[in-house]
Amino acid sequence: MGPFYKMSLRTMNPGEKIPSHLFNATNGLNSNFDAYRGQWLILYFYPKDATPGCTTEGREFNEHYDEFKALNAVIFGISRDTLASHEKFKAKQQFQFELISDTDESICKLFDVIKMKSMYGLQMRGIERSTFLIDPEGVIKQVWRKVKVKGHVVDVLSVLKAS
Repeated sequence: MGPFYKMSLRTMNPGEKIPSHLFNATNGLNSNFDAYRGQWLILYFYPKDATPGCTTEGREFNEHYDEFKALNAVIFGISRDTLASHEKFKAKQQFQFELISDTDESICKLFDVIKMKSMYGLQMRGIERSTFLIDPEGVIKQVWRKVKVKGHVVDVLSVLKAS
């Protein structure tokens, strides 16, 4: 097994504290996860900017943005796309939240969202659509993997409201 497979054996689960990790995001944001202690953090991983499912998911998070904000939650979309791609996608869709660029896959590997996927009969590595709800102390409250876009954002919001 190569190093990719060894890293993917590690999975972030509910009850675990996420490590501080540096990241670059749209709007010139250079930060780390520790900077968001005291707030709920929603990290949603998606495969690719400007694709139908990813656009729909982002739009739904955006539609409910004010509700999440009122519950002291910060939303970040994360993919392997470049910051330039993210900036275009965010501007076109008018997202009110930032998109984290993870071109080196370090955050994706940390959260174990890089999986072998089948597309048109070919096996390829890609992001498995996943969402992590992290509490104000930096502990994972809930994990959604293999996310189906329809109804997902409302589900995340309802879990947050119940917390």
